Amino acid sequence: MIRGLFVGRFQPFHLGHLYVVKKLLERVDELIIAIGSAQYSHTFRDPFNAGERIWMIRSALDEDLDPRRYYVIPVPDVNDNRVWVAHVASYTPPFQIVFSNNSLVKVLFQEAGYDVQSLPLYKRELYCATEIRKKIVANEDWEHLVPEKVAKIIKEIGGDRRLREIVKKDYNYHDTDNDYKFINHY
Repeated sequence: MIRGLFVGRFQPFHLGHLYVVKKLLERVDELIIAIGSAQYSHTFRDPFNAGERIWMIRSALDEDLDPRRYYVIPVPDVNDNRVWVAHVASYTPPFQIVFSNNSLVKVLFQEAGYDVQSLPLYKRELYCATEIRKKIVANEDWEHLVPEKVAKIIKEIGGDRRLREIVKKDYNYHDTDNDYKFINHY
């Protein structure tokens, strides 16, 4: 049995993520979807907590996919690249393949002896969690970019209002200059 690992923050889980998960399940018997930065929430970069992200992912996947073929596991950051791979592995079942397009993640897992493969991207310019969060804040149309159940969850938990409130006073936000300009606009 081949088990793969797919690490992401999923803030929020969108149609690009859904496409990737389906494609990866064509390549492995089981897939571990590791929710990275699991301890963070209520910031522009990480507005949803781990439980909300698990709920979004499972709701989006359970409709089309056999839940026995995937795991959704929160993994908090350890903030130390030297031990990060072992840290991730300590939260998950054993895996043989790591799927990532992040150069640091690739290097760390390759150095630890894992088979690392690239992710199939799907309309990356359209399905980007940062851009979706920006659309939510700006009250632009975003629901078509996420699975229907994810949009319902975000609205049910008040995630759209939460994001708009966060950008008004997000002192923990640390991202690119353009995103700072975006937040300062609101």
